[in-house]
Amino acid sequence: MADRLTQLQDCYDQLATQFYASIRYLSLHHSSSALTPPPPSNSHRNHNDSNSNANANASVNANSSHEQPASQQELPESSSYPPEQRPDTPTTFTSAQRELAQDLLLKTKQIEYLISVLPGVENSQEKQEARITELDAELREALEERRKAEQERELWLQKVDEIIGGIKR
Repeated sequence: MADRLTQLQDCYDQLATQFYASIRYLSLHHSSSALTPPPPSNSHRNHNDSNSNANANASVNANSSHEQPASQQELPESSSYPPEQRPDTPTTFTSAQRELAQDLLLKTKQIEYLISVLPGVENSQEKQEARITELDAELREALEERRKAEQERELWLQKVDEIIGGIKR
């Protein structure tokens, strides 16, 4: 297992990759729409008050006869897009957005956790130096025990070799 700093760096790399993938998905699979509505056409307006209500009713009737059913409006027109850039349906796009956001939040929480458990965040420099001294002493003791165990192993190997040598004669 990697140390915490390596884990933190890996998480930052993964977060950057997730940001890139999210932006790419959103830019490729959104349904295109105008940022601002087109300005109203003045050619259809009649400034005469008596005719304006009739024109409004006529335009409402004309627009309603050209409207598409709701199921056809939900599906974006995919024939004008290359296969990798076809927009998703609004429900699919919304659920994908939610999933991408949850993934980003999960990764940021993981990063926050790794930062919180880093040594030294709550310890002063003196405490850290004291801990390093303790660990150094423990390491020296462990190395001494290992050296003694290796010497003992060598003694036992010599004894076993002598016994095996005595049996062969």
